[in-house]
Amino acid sequence: MTDGTNPPSSPQPEPAHGSGGYGFPPGPPAQSGYGYPSGGGGYGYPQSGQQPNPYQQDAQGQPWQPAPAPAPAQPGFTRLAGPDIPGASEQPDWEAMADRSEAARRKKKRWALVGGVTVLALLAGGGTFFLLAGDGDGPEGTNAQPSASASPEPEDSKSPAAYTATVAGDDTLLRDSYGSTGIRLGPDLKVGPLGKRFQVVGKGNGNSWGQSAEPVVDVTKSFTITARAYSSATKGSRIVMSQGDGESFSFELGVNEVNGKQAWIFRVQTGDKGAAATTKTVAAEGLTILKTPTLVMATYDAERKNIALYVDGKKAGETEVPAIWQAPGPLQLGRSKHHNIWTGPWQGALHNIKIYNAAFSAEQAAAYKEGKLGPAPKPAHAWLLT
Repeated sequence: MTDGTNPPSSPQPEPAHGSGGYGFPPGPPAQSGYGYPSGGGGYGYPQSGQQPNPYQQDAQGQPWQPAPAPAPAQPGFTRLAGPDIPGASEQPDWEAMADRSEAARRKKKRWALVGGVTVLALLAGGGTFFLLAGDGDGPEGTNAQPSASASPEPEDSKSPAAYTATVAGDDTLLRDSYGSTGIRLGPDLKVGPLGKRFQVVGKGNGNSWGQSAEPVVDVTKSFTITARAYSSATKGSRIVMSQGDGESFSFELGVNEVNGKQAWIFRVQTGDKGAAATTKTVAAEGLTILKTPTLVMATYDAERKNIALYVDGKKAGETEVPAIWQAPGPLQLGRSKHHNIWTGPWQGALHNIKIYNAAFSAEQAAAYKEGKLGPAPKPAHAWLLT
């Protein structure tokens, strides 16, 4: 019987004497013991309980020699217990190897942690670097390298961080980066690329204009207006900006022919009819205008009662004026009103248009050109910053 744990067994009869039994050959055992070498010691070992006889000879008549001591184990390996059989394999010391593997794993983990922290630090530093490198605004930051799609705004700008030339959702309305006065563009004064920023380009026809919804400059107080201009017109009047849409303008800044040649001009009106007798002009003659990028700036000092014109940071001239006539109507880009007629359509490009509520000195005008004006004064309005 069995309980199911062990299979049933069948006792075997003892083998008959002399028969060999269980697969052994019949007859008495061989002297050397079933394949063991003579002497009965088994592979060079003496018989159990016997001391080796130094005078004993082997089958070839040579004196008996003790077996060589086993070779020392290699690091990380252990020799199996048992006879020192020639060619016996060595087995790995798994515990030692596991210890070394664990140590290597811990070291790799430490390096990975240190590397991760280093990468994070470099990324943080690089981000800071890129933010600082992109800071700047037009002439005050001419070394700025903004990205194609977004770039930093002036610190006190009310606009979003990502710079766009126009109001979101309306590509015909220039966005005021410092104030809240947009400029609506006519059909032929269009926004175009300027490197990684923007400009407006006019065709020099009656549709090459831009206009705000309300007056921007208070001509009863001191002010400075400035823009970067590129004229492609060979003749005629070409106005960068003016103010007024009634019968005449309050002021105009741009190009006009003086003594038969083109010159940069700043002109103000002191009477309400636009008569020559009530107009005051400052001109910069003898300069190359055609297809020449130029920074133009005009100022009115209400206390000193004078106007001045600067070209590329240098004063071209100044003159005394009585109070400027406050013409009705908004700021204009690319045109001016003369005797109830629009004149001076802009042909070329304009950008970096700014208005300050103060009259710049000659030193400030030069510093502005070099990008060294400093943190003050701040513009009251600005469009198409570069």
